[in-house]
Amino acid sequence: MTLWATFMTALNSLSANRLRAFLALLGIIIGVSAVISLMSIGRGSQATITDRIQNLGTNLLSISPQPDEVLTLEDAFSLIDPIHTPSVKAVAPQISTSGTLIAGKERRRTQIIGTTPEALSVRSFTMKSGTFISVPHVTDSQEVIVLGSQVATDLFGDRDSVGEYIRINSKRYTIIGILAPEGGTSFGSVDRQAMVPITTAYYRILGDKTVHGEIPVQSINVEAHNHTLMEKASEEIQVLLRLRHKISDEDDFVILNLSDVIETLEETTQTIVIFLGIIAGISLLVAGIGIMNIMLVSVTERTREIGIRKAMGATKQDILFQFVTESVLLSFVGGIIGIVFGIGISQLINGMNLGNQMLRTVISYDIALLALLVSSAIGLFFGIYPAIRASALHPIDALRYE
Repeated sequence: MTLWATFMTALNSLSANRLRAFLALLGIIIGVSAVISLMSIGRGSQATITDRIQNLGTNLLSISPQPDEVLTLEDAFSLIDPIHTPSVKAVAPQISTSGTLIAGKERRRTQIIGTTPEALSVRSFTMKSGTFISVPHVTDSQEVIVLGSQVATDLFGDRDSVGEYIRINSKRYTIIGILAPEGGTSFGSVDRQAMVPITTAYYRILGDKTVHGEIPVQSINVEAHNHTLMEKASEEIQVLLRLRHKISDEDDFVILNLSDVIETLEETTQTIVIFLGIIAGISLLVAGIGIMNIMLVSVTERTREIGIRKAMGATKQDILFQFVTESVLLSFVGGIIGIVFGIGISQLINGMNLGNQMLRTVISYDIALLALLVSSAIGLFFGIYPAIRASALHPIDALRYE
């Protein structure tokens, strides 16, 4: 029997039992759709996390104090030293708190960041309108504020709010700038933050001092001159801070390299993506069992047909190949339909809000191809036993079957 004849015979056999063939297809469709949609969600989450960290800068170090320890504004300014820290390009210390911003009848509770002018370049911010915090603003502890794009929209709608006033803790702040949107939707997103001079945040909002009268900071963002100087900059900072803090044993601060964070997160999220794929793949396994069950029923129903074909000269290999072809055809067609549905579902949920997070999906066509190959392999694997059983039937016994 030729390959085309075998294919047409398998197609006619499946067409004769459309409902049963559809139910077998449905399992594969659901399985492949689940694999593609879950993997796209996993890869979308991976891309979102990586993008957010990379937006901070690939040559960025973050310094934070150990628990019960303190870093000060003076520590941050000391890191700009061409002699002790020549690898450091810019430093942007920050403190953060939360507060309620009031504009007329509108009010929004958001995260308030106290920082310095260097944050604009260190954190790679872009201004939508107005200006960022300047040196005089920090020196004089001026009551000025820069709003994230979403905060500005929540309080003022679509109009440009530069020059408008808002109130924080009964004090009036002048809006000097609006940051360009970055696409974040969480509370910690730049779009949902407001920024004030670091001295303003300390004296006007927090109001505490260390025992030495210095301004404590929660973190110090340090930009190296380029990516290749990250390790050297980290070593220089460590030496300088140890000298300033008179440390002889363990450091009272932590230096975090964001490149290392990106690498670690990519490894972690890749594990999550694989785990999601395995969970979705279980549905393909269940679908394969369903195909084997249907093929076994088909062998039983077509016992006389098998006997007649063998009596007319069909070989054991012909029968075997026919039933394997039916099984693979089912899984292959189901895989193609499943890919279409999976891509459609991924595109449908892309951009959907889930809680306070925007769901992002990344469709990977290598995963779609892999899902199709796996579904076909499952059809082959689970179709072999029914095919062997069919081909092993004795013609006389098959013809006697009622």
